[in-house]
Amino acid sequence: MADQLALDEVVTFTSDLIRIDTTNRGGGDCQERPAAEYAAARLAEAGLEPVMLERTPGRTNVVARLEGTDPSADALLVHGHLDVVPAEPADWSVHPFSGEIRDGVVWGRGAVDMKNMDAMILSVVRSWAREGVRPRRDVVIAFTADEEDSAADGAGFLADRHPHLFEGCTEGVSESGAYTFHDGQGRQFYPIGAGERGTGWMRLTARGRAGHGSKVNRENAVTRLAAALTRIGEHEWPLRLTPTVRAALTEIAAAYGIETDLSDVDALLEKLGGAAKLVEATVRNSSNPTMLDAGYKVNVIPGEAVAHVDGRFLPDTEEEFRATMDRLTGPDVDWEFSHHEIALQAPVDSPTFARMREAVRAFAPEAYTVPYCMSGGTDAKQFARLGITGYGFAPLKLPEGFDYQALFHGVDERVPVEALQFGVQVLDRFLRSA
Repeated sequence: MADQLALDEVVTFTSDLIRIDTTNRGGGDCQERPAAEYAAARLAEAGLEPVMLERTPGRTNVVARLEGTDPSADALLVHGHLDVVPAEPADWSVHPFSGEIRDGVVWGRGAVDMKNMDAMILSVVRSWAREGVRPRRDVVIAFTADEEDSAADGAGFLADRHPHLFEGCTEGVSESGAYTFHDGQGRQFYPIGAGERGTGWMRLTARGRAGHGSKVNRENAVTRLAAALTRIGEHEWPLRLTPTVRAALTEIAAAYGIETDLSDVDALLEKLGGAAKLVEATVRNSSNPTMLDAGYKVNVIPGEAVAHVDGRFLPDTEEEFRATMDRLTGPDVDWEFSHHEIALQAPVDSPTFARMREAVRAFAPEAYTVPYCMSGGTDAKQFARLGITGYGFAPLKLPEGFDYQALFHGVDERVPVEALQFGVQVLDRFLRSA
């Protein structure tokens, strides 16, 4: 079991990492190296031999391997990213890069996404070094750059250029799972990630006839683009239930004593109340227009208009997604992926998933541990290229009213000290048993 120093260090490390500004503004505008150096130094102090790797100067990744006691066992990847999304200090109650600890809560950008998990990993490894603990299977630790943009300088670079560092890894764990979800009726769920929707960020281009704004123009690029975006934004995507989502619906319904009727999923979701939030975004594909760019003067009709759409698709639905976009954009608008990543699915009946459940229940016996599919994506998509099955497991015990999901990329991101210490204990127990 993690020692008291580990419980103290996880708080210190979270705060320290938050104070290192690793804002990823996209387009290569980020410097993860100071945070990578910090993480590598903590690993080295624990007797590991971390390597620091860069595709682009300053965009640093850290990888280390902790040898297990069973050389024949498959290795486990434990990974977290070092970059964070931007934060505007004027919008926050505390400075987003202060790492301030106030009233038992650590504040700052990265507190839940995901410098908290980075700190947990460091704390557990260092605790093991003090105790002389070795896991059964090799544990490969990776701290990555660029997860909040394309991952080209991070996990994508590692998977493409340094696959040997992950030799033997068949499974991996990382962010977005095993946190407390309160349903508002007294139940606590701990959703464990066992799937991710695919990413289909799209660039739409409409072309038409440029002209004077005072003249009738039936070939207006802006009008054509607007019509396509309206069709996309208003499209009702059909239900598509993956095995992970089916399992989630079945187990959540069982917690309420409700018979699972998957012939009418929308009606079932209504019966699940607040817990429906865990699955409602992943029973369908989605497409949301997010950006527009057209014209340069109010009285000039431009010859071209551009928009961007955030598309997400479930496993085994990408072909349908592409065909639907072809139909919705129509003959006057072209589209292409500006960023594309596969959808993922992980078995919920695996020994590893069972060990994650057991580790959570050991410290939260009142909880319902359920599988779920993430609506977005993580670095697990990149490591899937190496045949690594990814799970979302970054445990946190959160008080009621603490909206974990809203704090992802949100204002006043923060995490309770007790949640971090719970996470260290659960992660320690899981990794010892894995």
